[in-house]
Amino acid sequence: MNWTGNDMDTYLSQKEYIDTLVIPLVKVEMNLDKMKTSASSTEFVMHLASVIETQFKGRMMFAPPFSYTSTSDLQSIVQTTFQEFSGTPFKHVFFLTTDHVWSTFELPGQVIWMPSIPLESMDASLRQSILEDQLRQVLPKFIEKWSN
Repeated sequence: MNWTGNDMDTYLSQKEYIDTLVIPLVKVEMNLDKMKTSASSTEFVMHLASVIETQFKGRMMFAPPFSYTSTSDLQSIVQTTFQEFSGTPFKHVFFLTTDHVWSTFELPGQVIWMPSIPLESMDASLRQSILEDQLRQVLPKFIEKWSN
């Protein structure tokens, strides 16, 4: 389920079954040399989030992506904004990212770090196949949390 009006209506009526919140974390680089890589990483995270959401509709809610820059005070973000997620009605919180730096922070949920794969030059069937492979890699992380 996505953070939309219609999906939120469904969530509110079935919240006892939807116990997982996923927050995509995307780094926005404004340096001209890094903009393309940043955009490609964002595209990868959002496509992967879409594949995961499709697979687990009815179990997961996907928050809008949280964007930050290279000058953002990540420690402050962790201590303020992200702490609000620990008080949510969701039993499990995951942060989906291609930025390894998030693995070094104590977050109120599990970080799922995936290396970015540039998807922009792939045809649709190859892109779908790669995203499904990535889904198979993150699936055990969700299942492990759910079984605890």
